[in-house]
Amino acid sequence: MIFNAIAELIAEKIECDVNEIKMESSFKDLGIDSLDTVEMIMNLEDKIGKEIEVEDKVETVGELVKYIENKYQV
Repeated sequence: MIFNAIAELIAEKIECDVNEIKMESSFKDLGIDSLDTVEMIMNLEDKIGKEIEVEDKVETVGELVKYIENKYQV
């Protein structure tokens, strides 16, 4: 669920097919900078109804998915 939500947000942001987003995709390679990541997390909060605070550095979609799933039990 979290992966799908993140992939949809990224695909919308960079205007690509959602199937192009993989767990191992790095935000840098996708053209997502830190400001884009903050905006995406805010949108994700709205989607899942939880406040998300990312305290660790995450560089890939998979790292963000695992971080959120582990910390917020989603």
